[in-house]
Amino acid sequence: MRLSKAFVPTLKEAPSDAQVVSHKLLLRAGFIRQLAAGIYSQLPLARRSLLKIQAIIREEMEAIGAQEFFLPALHPREIWEESGRWSVMGENMFRLQDRKGGDYCLGMTHEEIFTYVARNELRSYRDLPQIWYQIQTKFRDEPRPKSGLLRVREFTMKDSYSFDIDEAGLDVAYEKHRKAYYRIFSRCGLSVVGVEAHSGVMGGSTSMEFMVRTEAGEDRLAVCPSCHYAANVEKATSRIPKVEDGPGLPAPEPFATPGVRTIEDLERPPYEVPAGRQLKTLVYVADGRPVIAVVRGDQELNEAKLQTATGAQELRPAHEEEIVALLGARPGSLGGVGTQGKEIYVDLSLAGRRDMVTGANRDGYHLRGVDVDRDLAHAKLADLRTVQAGEGCPRCEGTLELWKGLEVGHIFKQGTRYSETMGATVLDAEGRAVPIVMGAYGIGVERILAAAVELHHDEDGIIWPITIAPYHVALLCLQPREEEVLRAAEEIYRALTEAGVEVLYDDRDERPGVKFKDADLVGLPIRIAVGKKALADGAVELKLRRDKESTTVPLADVVERVRQAMRELQPPIVEG
Repeated sequence: MRLSKAFVPTLKEAPSDAQVVSHKLLLRAGFIRQLAAGIYSQLPLARRSLLKIQAIIREEMEAIGAQEFFLPALHPREIWEESGRWSVMGENMFRLQDRKGGDYCLGMTHEEIFTYVARNELRSYRDLPQIWYQIQTKFRDEPRPKSGLLRVREFTMKDSYSFDIDEAGLDVAYEKHRKAYYRIFSRCGLSVVGVEAHSGVMGGSTSMEFMVRTEAGEDRLAVCPSCHYAANVEKATSRIPKVEDGPGLPAPEPFATPGVRTIEDLERPPYEVPAGRQLKTLVYVADGRPVIAVVRGDQELNEAKLQTATGAQELRPAHEEEIVALLGARPGSLGGVGTQGKEIYVDLSLAGRRDMVTGANRDGYHLRGVDVDRDLAHAKLADLRTVQAGEGCPRCEGTLELWKGLEVGHIFKQGTRYSETMGATVLDAEGRAVPIVMGAYGIGVERILAAAVELHHDEDGIIWPITIAPYHVALLCLQPREEEVLRAAEEIYRALTEAGVEVLYDDRDERPGVKFKDADLVGLPIRIAVGKKALADGAVELKLRRDKESTTVPLADVVERVRQAMRELQPPIVEG
């Protein structure tokens, strides 16, 4: 492609609202343009890269026996009500009505639609296993769209679904996807970490996220460098030192705490109760019912873990009036003592703790001498707290580090979550109708593009992995008005193109400095500069975008040297 004819609208500066590197560089290099908050147009360079990503995904999915579908993005309300997710998705779902008043939504994901196809078409265990996938547009009414392609309202996802007769079959399909995902991401030039994850509204017993370590990530990961344990903090556990408590009191003893509303207030004189000896009590609403959660005062409640403990599809903090109606006091004076008959969860790390302090469920009063096993015996123990850096690894003697991670893929063992609610059954070998056992597996296509930029860039621009670069070679004609230079550049363009090399040929009548800057910004893996100085020796300059120095290559060797460079630039494939 000749750059003089191509649409590559590069910018000298990124817009002021662009914060993360991928957002800035994809805008500046002419890959994307914003239409509205969280809605982006993909320009020609982006389309070329995204199609290469999709091609890699298709190759690896078909290698595990997956078959491609393309299902509607517009879904009737009824199908989502069958699964119970019409209300659970809340404001995240785009909803609309047709001219007859029928309710529809724009699909955030396609479990319901694939299950609908399966229940109508699969009849017997002989029809299984199946793996179906699509690459389709999804929609999410993201409340805070930001970071370019990382948090958007319209995006492309590869979503696949496995259908099996039993859990053993699901295990096989899940493992096939796990290995395929490592191959996909490594072929795209991404180094990923597979981490234990929270399944959320997708449902199921087990899930794994594939994370790229980057400061642009919005997830926190707990990672052990010693044994490679890795989990999203929504799922991670840790070892913490055992605390030796005093004998405590025969019964909780109330004391006045006027004006105390926070953990920090109780740490100050005249009370001087360390946060680690306080019980922090929080109230939530889980699927419409009130639940109470108790963690140590210096620990952070993890809402995803509370959602798991309660089994709720939807969880939110309770409003003050709901809290007062439940416990008789406002936040700041809340506690779990005396809450028999109410749904209450206490963090596992508090088991056996004595001589603790908590709210008395009476405004302006707290209780001292609380014995968790004695005074909160009616509560359920559950893992509720968020792990912290420096805590012990749950699998070895190492310590945990906290990373920022960007999710590019997620796989789930959903079991019979959707087949049971939607009546998707097949006959087993004994002729009994049994629910199909399902798995779901997603990849964010544009997220791969953005993650590649986050991982591969420098101060001058993008450094594309060879496998997903929009073109392989940036060919620069430095003096297009010089006949000898132009002739050599044209010959190289012809020879590389005939050899199957994808070339973006900068034939513009621009200064060499402009061409070099644009080439670095766009970031094609190989750059060839054709200019008078090197041509005097019958050579051109060849430079890999990732390197600082260039080399001179004889004209006769250019094609072979480019082929060699393309082989060297192939990323190593990780099998998982």
